[in-house]
Amino acid sequence: QVQLVESGGGLVQAGGSLRLSCTASRRLFSIRPMSWYRQAPGKQRELVARITSGGSTNYADSVKGRFTISEDNAKNTMYLQMNSLKPEDTAVYYCNGFWGALNFWGQGTQVTVSS
Repeated sequence: QVQLVESGGGLVQAGGSLRLSCTASRRLFSIRPMSWYRQAPGKQRELVARITSGGSTNYADSVKGRFTISEDNAKNTMYLQMNSLKPEDTAVYYCNGFWGALNFWGQGTQVTVSS
């Protein structure tokens, strides 16, 4: 089993920044791929950013150039640095990871961007 715990959400003005953290109960190299998803009210959950099995990164077009996914293996923690935030980035952000064939989700953290 894998536990994923997100933190770092909050309320920020448009143009501001936040950094989300996802701490895993296992070593990150064993959890691949690892991703950030988000779900806005009334919308489907969507992929925001991913670290693939090969270690490369992918981003949704809507966040390219503004968000950066990274990880600190010593802390078993994945991050999402979010800059130049827009009101449309408002959502619950979820950490996701595959441990073998098993898929795990965190509980989510709310990000609210005011205009």
